[in-house]
Amino acid sequence: MKKKPKTGILQRFFKIICLAVTLTSAGFLIYHMVYLPMENKKLMAELKGNFPEPEAPGASGSEKKDQPAGRKCPVAAVDLVSLREQYPDVQGWLTIPDTGIDYPVLQSEQENGEFYLKRNYKKEYDINGSLFLQADCKVSESRNLIIYGHNMNSGAMFGNLDLYADETYYQEHPFAYLQTEDSIQEYRIVTVLKADRNLFPFQQKLADAEAVQEYLKAAKQREVFETGDDYLKCIYDKVLTLVTCSYEWSGARNIVLAVPVSGAVWSQKCS
Repeated sequence: MKKKPKTGILQRFFKIICLAVTLTSAGFLIYHMVYLPMENKKLMAELKGNFPEPEAPGASGSEKKDQPAGRKCPVAAVDLVSLREQYPDVQGWLTIPDTGIDYPVLQSEQENGEFYLKRNYKKEYDINGSLFLQADCKVSESRNLIIYGHNMNSGAMFGNLDLYADETYYQEHPFAYLQTEDSIQEYRIVTVLKADRNLFPFQQKLADAEAVQEYLKAAKQREVFETGDDYLKCIYDKVLTLVTCSYEWSGARNIVLAVPVSGAVWSQKCS
């Protein structure tokens, strides 16, 4: 009696293996692209909910007297003083409206400057990591405030920062807001680069306003599209440098620079 050919069995086995690989891959993608981003959003919402901005005594809404030129602060604030009492590594809160960027900014000791690369504000492992300030920066003193974040495919952290390489997106999202214990400062985004540390040394310290100006001029030479040069006619005492990975070549970075908007500082917290 002849044995049955094994071809059919092998084909079925191969199909089962392919199906298992497909399901595993789909599960992996769903976990990283859907579940983890959702958990991250819940974590941030929980943090903001636990530390709401307290009302200033005797003031509310449009009655607050400390708003620049009568403007209400465009972003919701948090009680950063109370937040830092529980999580002292939080140095500020960065918000760029309608981009998904609305996160605390952490900072670790200089000996372990990338501690928060894959940790959340609770110091727990988190593949999304956190936005974190360069270890040698001082949020209240440094003229170059350098903030890093992962370029997540889900859009979490600085996952949408590379969208600024599109001129329309740049024009539609022109402002960033950095809250510290003292104030909320409005920044105007002025130029966008794709570079590395050699092409544009973004990690440098800036000694004075003149150094800030030279830094902005150097960035202007490498911007991905023409943004105008009216901002170079002004003198700034600091610059905000936002950095995430880019993948055009090894070491490439998406870099977005923003300068303080004169007079747009809310010394009292606003909501």
